[in-house]
Amino acid sequence: MRTDEEMGRLSRELGGARPPASFAGLEEAELARLAGALEAERARQAEGLNRAAEEALKLVPALARGAVRKVLFR
Repeated sequence: MRTDEEMGRLSRELGGARPPASFAGLEEAELARLAGALEAERARQAEGLNRAAEEALKLVPALARGAVRKVLFR
């Protein structure tokens, strides 16, 4: 990938925010590694949140869990 493409990928991983100007000095491989690390961390956080939500559902009475799950996770 070209550096512009990697900067775009990094920008998407930052939620559309423009990466700091100093990142323009990074090499293409460094930008790719940074974007990959951000992507992996977001996936790890999402998995943790899903596990926590499933654990919290155990506090809901069994008969209501299906409805609560549907409301929370659509």
